Amino acid sequence: MTTWADWVDEECRAVAAAGRWREVRDLDEGLVSFASNDYLGLSRHPAVVVAGHAALNRWGAGAGSARLVAGSRPVHRELEEALADWKSEAAALLFPTGYMANLGVLATFAGAGVRVLSDERNHASIVDGCRLSRAEVCVYRHADLDHVDDLLRGRPGRAVVISDTVFSMDGDVAPVDGLAGLCATHGALLVLDEAHAVLGPEPVLDGVDHLRVGTLSKYLGALGGWVAGPRRSIELLVNRARPFIFTTASSPADAAAGLAALKVLRSAEGAARRDGLRANMNRIAPGHPSPIVAVVIGDERAAVAASAALRDRGLLVPAIRPPTVAPGSSRLRISVSATHARAQIQALLAGLEAVRGAP
Repeated sequence: MTTWADWVDEECRAVAAAGRWREVRDLDEGLVSFASNDYLGLSRHPAVVVAGHAALNRWGAGAGSARLVAGSRPVHRELEEALADWKSEAAALLFPTGYMANLGVLATFAGAGVRVLSDERNHASIVDGCRLSRAEVCVYRHADLDHVDDLLRGRPGRAVVISDTVFSMDGDVAPVDGLAGLCATHGALLVLDEAHAVLGPEPVLDGVDHLRVGTLSKYLGALGGWVAGPRRSIELLVNRARPFIFTTASSPADAAAGLAALKVLRSAEGAARRDGLRANMNRIAPGHPSPIVAVVIGDERAAVAASAALRDRGLLVPAIRPPTVAPGSSRLRISVSATHARAQIQALLAGLEAVRGAP
């Protein structure tokens, strides 16, 4: 009989033999990071840091329990109200992470008897939410509106269409207007994950049932997830979403940092940072719609070697490989920030040219 220790060792060896072994490394402060999703550099913004410290001093390090058990801190409610106002929605609800927000939405709205249509390149949190929902799941071809229409047409019963707005490994944008039109026509619920949609534009969702999912941990530079939408839908999440009900709430410091970052984002300074981000993006990939730039290499080992070569140049650019992306599409994933200096962008471009020209 194989022991558990033997099984674990065999599985580890299999991962390594496939060339997919991963290790967590401490970040070398000497590296210029093109790996972070802190697109606007708000994690280190003075107002955000001060707000986090003030919340620590006032309420301590943790929330103590789930909000339905121990109650909310005022900053939780303030942030939810600010998020709802930002997204022009009636209400919003905080989750400890964006991953939990997707799990909570799908488990609540996509139970048994519901069909879920999910883009084939959706984030893993959506994939796992679909698996946990007990719904019938149909994966549609990437950004293919005709396929979505075919799957919705002539099928009775409730349906959910869920998509990232900006896809996290390719940096391309979903056809949100088209999805909204199809959902309105067929009476389906549209769920949009806006985690990486730092540059918008804001979708027009009038006349379609919808929920919007997002995160504090990308362009707001904090930690946590949120869902915004009709008040009654948010109330249902409070009462049915297990990742909200049975998880300790976001720490007050995270909520306060997120609230401060949102205020910066909606200010003139936030607009200037977005302009700076666009300028940096155009230096790397002119006209690209998001700060995620994929350099597809194909072979897994070649992608890892390219990432290592860039690291030797002082640049942190991660290699993304299966199962995160499809076999044969391993890549370098570049995350552009508003805080990257022109010289750092030039160093990246020189490094990429050297990597591409390597034998």
